[in-house]
Amino acid sequence: MGYRAKVDTNQADIVSDLRKMGISVAVSHDDILCGWRNRTFWFEIKDPAKCFLADGVTYKKGAIKKSQSKLRATWQGHYSVVTSTDEILYEMGIT
Repeated sequence: MGYRAKVDTNQADIVSDLRKMGISVAVSHDDILCGWRNRTFWFEIKDPAKCFLADGVTYKKGAIKKSQSKLRATWQGHYSVVTSTDEILYEMGIT
């Protein structure tokens, strides 16, 4: 039996923003896949209010799962941890 993964509170707004811009978005792929100009981008979305220490830069212990850290280190395609639509657009080269 499967389980439903916890979704960060900012994910729905980010997905909506991207779709309004004509970017293909598939959810439930840790967290989203975006298609743009025949390229695929894989993003893990984090809620900045929950994942950063007071400095706003350093992740809290446990905010990035071990599996996500391993994926960032070994995945040969695009994979990035982000907190906003702007970060996604930057990663995709859209300004």
